[in-house]
Amino acid sequence: MAASNRLVLGPLVGAIDQGTGSTRFLVFNAKTAELLSHHQVEIKQEFPKEGWVEQDPKEILHSVYECVEKTCEKLTQLSIDIRNIKAIGVSNQRETTVVWDKTTGEPLYNAIVWLDLRTQSTVERLLKRIPGKNKNFFKGQTGLPLSTYFSAVKLRWLLDNVEEIRNAVSEGRAMFGTIDSWIIWSLTGGKNGGVHCTDVTNASRTMLFNIHTLEWDTDLCQFFEIPMTLLPKVRSSSEIYGLMKSGALTGVPISGCLGDQSAALVGQMCFQDGQAKNTYGTGCFLLCNTGLKPVLSEHGLITTVAYKLGRDKPACYALEGSVAIAGAVVRWLRDNLGIVKTTEEVEKLAAEVGTSYGCYFVPAFSGLYAPYWEPSARGIICGLTQFTNRNHIAFAALEAVCFQAREILDAMNKDCGIPLSQLQVDGGMTNNKILMQLQADILCIPVVKPSMPETTALGAAMAAGAAEGVGVWSLNPGDLTAVTCERFEPQINPEESEYRYARWKKAVMKSMGWETSDPLSNGNGDTSIFSSVPLGFYIVSSMVMLIGAKYISGLNN
Repeated sequence: MAASNRLVLGPLVGAIDQGTGSTRFLVFNAKTAELLSHHQVEIKQEFPKEGWVEQDPKEILHSVYECVEKTCEKLTQLSIDIRNIKAIGVSNQRETTVVWDKTTGEPLYNAIVWLDLRTQSTVERLLKRIPGKNKNFFKGQTGLPLSTYFSAVKLRWLLDNVEEIRNAVSEGRAMFGTIDSWIIWSLTGGKNGGVHCTDVTNASRTMLFNIHTLEWDTDLCQFFEIPMTLLPKVRSSSEIYGLMKSGALTGVPISGCLGDQSAALVGQMCFQDGQAKNTYGTGCFLLCNTGLKPVLSEHGLITTVAYKLGRDKPACYALEGSVAIAGAVVRWLRDNLGIVKTTEEVEKLAAEVGTSYGCYFVPAFSGLYAPYWEPSARGIICGLTQFTNRNHIAFAALEAVCFQAREILDAMNKDCGIPLSQLQVDGGMTNNKILMQLQADILCIPVVKPSMPETTALGAAMAAGAAEGVGVWSLNPGDLTAVTCERFEPQINPEESEYRYARWKKAVMKSMGWETSDPLSNGNGDTSIFSSVPLGFYIVSSMVMLIGAKYISGLNN
């Protein structure tokens, strides 16, 4: 029976899905796209200072090894021969920045996560060198505004602030990469001949990459003062980069690489111009395929490389609306406020009331991304009354995710000129039925969720299996497996939806302007009133005068 199963299943493809909140390894049947088994490990996020978000690159790497080994064990228990795994794809959280020592294989600092805000002063310093302080100055080359979000400013901060990294750069030992580069380099041998590469989708998120020439841009590297020797070689999203050098899958080629949102676009099979998907993970990301031509947004979206499925294949592009906080707000309710013990409880709390009762939540923990690109914003909860309880706040948190998606969908419709008639969705949060119904109500269009929601991993597997030299997964439209879907139709009238959306927009305006680049920083990221000389002098002199007055008063008595 076991032999028969192995024969029927045919070629398999694995996918490493390394996200902000967790790492997973999933194995698919290349002929049917059926998910056969997977394993998941949650990843710790560290917040050493306000606005700082870090992860341990070694923990990320260990989680990849653990997920691969555990999934292989599960497959063996199912009598599935792991020797049928013909390729591995990588999907990853984008922009997150790692610098490591190529001689030791050790990271030289924690990974600075895409959500991190420490580089705001770096961004402002760089803006002073740009005519008119125009944050869109490089958009023609990169598709991106100058923002804390992208890798170049994170790398600039590391070079400015971490002596160990500066020394490694001067001695020729340092390597830079986003998470995909770190994983592929490590899995293909690390310090013993590991392949230092990235793909076009991840490269397009660094602000160092020209999305037209598909090469690292010398002028951009000079502006950010980034030595080009640090950078990985840019490859297509579907080709053999190298072979696994250890573990149960030793010798299996790593042949697919896509940033997580591009992987989801592929996994949703959005290969035609105008097809779009929205992924609900730590953040929320709406991508619309614009075909072979990059389209520059006039409404706050960014232009990115969607995929390049082969060395000799053309690059396809996408417009993207990026929201920093989606699933992260649910995690915040659990870990910071403690109003739930599991993320699943949020759906139950929201369902018990079915309304926010006029409470609105703007989760601008990392400022606001698209369409505002406003780093000064901070999270607010407003419209509170004595009647408000944790159920209403839970509902408002879910509603906030949907309102943010509405904002980027509105911008997408304006840029594309043809409004979407339905929204394809994926990601971990889509298991929340309250959220999906809310999203349909707030968008006033149907929301369509595939029955197999692991589209990010599926996209990476498809790219890996289709690579030249592997060839076990056909991307021809006629060969792609039809996907069954769950559909959520709008259930409230458009007038009510517009009223709630208008109130949300009012709350967004109130969230802006809370933070400025702090002139009171002492240079180490710590805030001190005494680091402002005039204010420090004023406070110290006031204290001296007060002590002197008490002393004189004592003498008079």
